[in-house]
Amino acid sequence: MSDQLTQDPIGDAADEQSGQVIEITEAALAKVIEILDGEDDSDSLALRIAVTGVSGIDFVYDLAFVPLAEAEDDDHRWSNGDLTVLVPADSRDRLGGSTLDLPSNPGQGGLVVRNPNRPNPLGDIGTLDLVGEVPEKVTQLLEQRINPALASHGGFATLVGVEEHTAYVTMGGGCQGCAMSQATLTDGIRAAILDAIPEITDVVDATDHSAGDNPFFT
Repeated sequence: MSDQLTQDPIGDAADEQSGQVIEITEAALAKVIEILDGEDDSDSLALRIAVTGVSGIDFVYDLAFVPLAEAEDDDHRWSNGDLTVLVPADSRDRLGGSTLDLPSNPGQGGLVVRNPNRPNPLGDIGTLDLVGEVPEKVTQLLEQRINPALASHGGFATLVGVEEHTAYVTMGGGCQGCAMSQATLTDGIRAAILDAIPEITDVVDATDHSAGDNPFFT
């Protein structure tokens, strides 16, 4: 069996005591066991749950039965009743605290992953040696790390100004008016600025997305 999983966010912590990376609800477990029973050599198979990519602000998942004999040495493994579950090492942190469940809409079919984790929409922007005053540091971060990542989507971000510990940023190009821009600002730009520049404690989107007032100038 191989199936693509959808994501439905919910917050929780990984069950470190039991060794589970992802919790499997009773309903989801029953569904998985039902499908597993129809497989050849079902006793030798494990359920493998992996993050295989990114779609927008969500991870993309793959669910498959694989022979236990083919499990990687660094796979995280645990038992859920009669079911053995495997999570690849590179998916463990991204799946931590997740729940595998049936969808809330019975007509949807399949399974969903309710995951509190989100990918950085800017990707891995790495580290940068920032110098100068706070506005200069923000501008350097935008120009040398954030904007090259946004360029692949036809967008860019510009610093409008800094007031006390708040940076005001506008988003242009493909980011202006984009429905994903708020997620990009919150999950990507804001996180990158707060992580790289401790003097900044908040980042505000000052973009005129709908011809309204610019909050930096009001």
